[in-house]
Amino acid sequence: MTDGGNRESIDRRTFTKCAALLGSGGAAALTGYAEQDQQWSNTMELMHGWTGGDGAEAVAALEEAFQNEYPEMDTDFRAIGGTGNVNLDQAVAQRLRAGDPPSVFAGWPGPNLVQYEGVLGDIEQDVWNEAGLVEPHADEVVEACRFNDGFSAVPIGSHRMNDLFYNVSVLDEAGVDPESIDSFDAWLDALDAVASETDAVPYANSLATWVVLQFWAVNMLGSQGFDAYMNFIDGEGDEAAVRAAFENVQTVLSEYLNEDAAEIDFTEANQRIMSGDAAFIHQGNWVAGAYVNEDLTFGEDWGRIQFPGTEDMYGFHLDSFIYPGNQLDNPSPEESKAFLRFAGSETAHVAFNQYKGSIPTREVPTDEFSPYLTETIEDFNSVDQRPPTIAHGLAVTQDVQSDLEDALSDTFLDPYDVDAATRRFMEIV
Repeated sequence: MTDGGNRESIDRRTFTKCAALLGSGGAAALTGYAEQDQQWSNTMELMHGWTGGDGAEAVAALEEAFQNEYPEMDTDFRAIGGTGNVNLDQAVAQRLRAGDPPSVFAGWPGPNLVQYEGVLGDIEQDVWNEAGLVEPHADEVVEACRFNDGFSAVPIGSHRMNDLFYNVSVLDEAGVDPESIDSFDAWLDALDAVASETDAVPYANSLATWVVLQFWAVNMLGSQGFDAYMNFIDGEGDEAAVRAAFENVQTVLSEYLNEDAAEIDFTEANQRIMSGDAAFIHQGNWVAGAYVNEDLTFGEDWGRIQFPGTEDMYGFHLDSFIYPGNQLDNPSPEESKAFLRFAGSETAHVAFNQYKGSIPTREVPTDEFSPYLTETIEDFNSVDQRPPTIAHGLAVTQDVQSDLEDALSDTFLDPYDVDAATRRFMEIV
């Protein structure tokens, strides 16, 4: 997916042996598996939302790699454009309601799968076991793809949610050493320096509710810690911790944010980082794909630190491919499962993620990845804590996420009512 954003559920309340071969023989072994005497009789239709920029390039690379392995299979990679995944989700929901599912569709796994109750098939044996996908993937990735005592999704890549990106020249002009930003107060000092020493906006972003939700989440992690965050999403949150995170968000958004934040989306805000008109932005690391597309150099034109207080965490976002089945007949079950076995492979993860600005969620060589993504891969593999994103389907169900966004819209965005927002968040979760 290109970013977060509001999601449409099917019904908002109620309808709410390959990896082993790769390990021993590489891509040639996978080709050998694909070229067995299987006769492909149906078209494998995949619906996804990667329609531009790094996403379009990434899915094109994935499609080419798959067709190289399965040249005899007819495929239809269908891009459904629109802000975030809204149009994709609506199109998938309409197809599922009509009893006409695609073969596979892209989406977030974890609690987000709950909205598809009754329409997902189990691919544990035919995909996960057959392709040996459990062992090479991180535990959190495996668990996110489980559903109803089986598996209904296969991971394709992960975005990091606790990066704080910055423009190198703006921070140099302000006299700010990004490595010195080791606390929220230190970041406020840096924002003040940008405001006083440059003409740049200290913090650029959008006021879309999903953007504010993910900013609240990273503040919760940074100021209150991993345990407080996990307790909150488990329904045992501490009200004082929730309020403290909102107070941090209020400080930044009311004092340092671009004045037109309510009128723009995050891509326009990110353009200001690239042009030197803004100093910092917090987003998932999909924004780094834009820097690469503009030929900006990591460490010279742009940089990143972990959001203060989250230095030893990897903010966990996950994209996957989801398998319709169960009460709905998959239109191409054998072709779909072949694609999903491939999607979990080393070949697929390298092909897709090197262009997407995301990272593989399994063990892969890193020689095809940029220095930034290589660092991110190393962090993913070394951290002890991978808190799931609350704004992108991994931490809470779609209904809860939608309610949290509504609460922000109703109580926190203009004016910033910390007490009202805190009460609503505690009631919802």
